[in-house]
Amino acid sequence: MIEKVNPSHPDKLADRIAGAIVDLAYKKNKNPKIAVEVLLGHGHCHIIIETSESFKKKEIESIVERIVGDVEVDLLVVKQDKYLASNQKDKIRCGDNGIFKGVPLKEYDKKLSEIARTIYKKYPHDGKYILSNDKLIICQSNSPTDKLKEMYPEAIINPLGDWIGGINTDSGATNRKLGSDMAESVTGGGLHGKDLSKADVSINIYVFNKAQETGKEVKLYCAIGDEFIDGKPYSEIVDYARDYIDKIGGFEKLAEWGLY
Repeated sequence: MIEKVNPSHPDKLADRIAGAIVDLAYKKNKNPKIAVEVLLGHGHCHIIIETSESFKKKEIESIVERIVGDVEVDLLVVKQDKYLASNQKDKIRCGDNGIFKGVPLKEYDKKLSEIARTIYKKYPHDGKYILSNDKLIICQSNSPTDKLKEMYPEAIINPLGDWIGGINTDSGATNRKLGSDMAESVTGGGLHGKDLSKADVSINIYVFNKAQETGKEVKLYCAIGDEFIDGKPYSEIVDYARDYIDKIGGFEKLAEWGLY
């Protein structure tokens, strides 16, 4: 059983805003330190940024407006804690404690991801989807149920009827849809709104992809300050994650669908 949400779900909108802010930080600095939390809904967007970089409010407002439209932005930018910053002073070390798990995707994971993308391409509005061994549930806003039924006649579609969705119906918050992002690979750490020194980003990307490549479950843990993970310098894990992020087009793109 798996759930997938699309890039217009309020939680994913929050992830996308956080990802776009991290993308902006990387335009300012090759190795920025940043952590972003976003809470939005009902005309408001609250953002807290802990960072080594400087941001103008207009830069952040421009990102928010592009992704969710005209809402009031409440922004707090603070410097990263000096002790956390010193952890990366001489070399790239693990930026946090954490446990991580990579699990090979099952066929229904891949199938639901394909279904979600197909529907979203035709109806780019808030939506969420569930697939189990015997049931497909489609909740898609701003779309004709009869047309969806033609596409997926076996599915349960909008059980309570048509709905509008979006941030004026529901609130959104960063890292609230990790099951949609990582399937059964979810452990404790949030994937979005953080720079690559953070284990929640780099090691999650590394173990997820290693599991897909090997076809075996991968489990790792780390402590803040660790210089080696899985027998590799932590800097190699960061470089691997950087290449992955660059290949898909940035942190905002990662936030759209997660890792699959």
